[in-house]
Amino acid sequence: MDGLESDFNLKVVLVSFKQCLNEKEEVLLDHYLAGWRGLVRFLNSLGAIFSFISKDVTAKLQIMERLRSGPQREPYSSLQSMVAYEVGNQLVDLERRSRHPDSGCRTVLRLHRALRWLQLFLEGLRTSPEDARTAVLCTDSYNASLAAYHPWIIRRAVTMAFCTLPTRKVFLEAMNVGSPEQAVEMLGEALPFIEHVYNVSQKLYAEHSLLDLP
Repeated sequence: MDGLESDFNLKVVLVSFKQCLNEKEEVLLDHYLAGWRGLVRFLNSLGAIFSFISKDVTAKLQIMERLRSGPQREPYSSLQSMVAYEVGNQLVDLERRSRHPDSGCRTVLRLHRALRWLQLFLEGLRTSPEDARTAVLCTDSYNASLAAYHPWIIRRAVTMAFCTLPTRKVFLEAMNVGSPEQAVEMLGEALPFIEHVYNVSQKLYAEHSLLDLP
């Protein structure tokens, strides 16, 4: 575990997602990406088991950071302005991944789907009893979210890997906010903000028929 991973604290994720929406309910991408960087540190702190997710997410974050610092950075300040810019300028592959494989819309959609899985899994950790099997919680969350976008061979490998997950107590302690009870309390505060950001993003993508980008 390197320094970045050991520095993870759930409060960082809470603050980032709390600041994600402005008064117009626009998703501010700098805070969204910061929240995701915190979630990646959390996943990495649990070992190689989640590397299939964290490596992919890290690659997507790098794409978005390049767009945020590039010559056309201004439209990438919020999810809403990014969608308007890319759709308006035909920078999104709607039917097949060809000319714009790394468009912001496609990249954030992949993060959006992964966020749903993590949100469901963390909610399962928060509400489950002490002796709950994390493998079951994680598999159920995966099947309700990311599994629909993965081929059978990956689904099988992933669900088999979940069988080696640490206990619920280890997960809660990895959040670095004190006792498991304090972690549960912090999750109760953080998850509504994550869910709200997810719902706003889902609605925006649905309105522009972008939920099934290749």
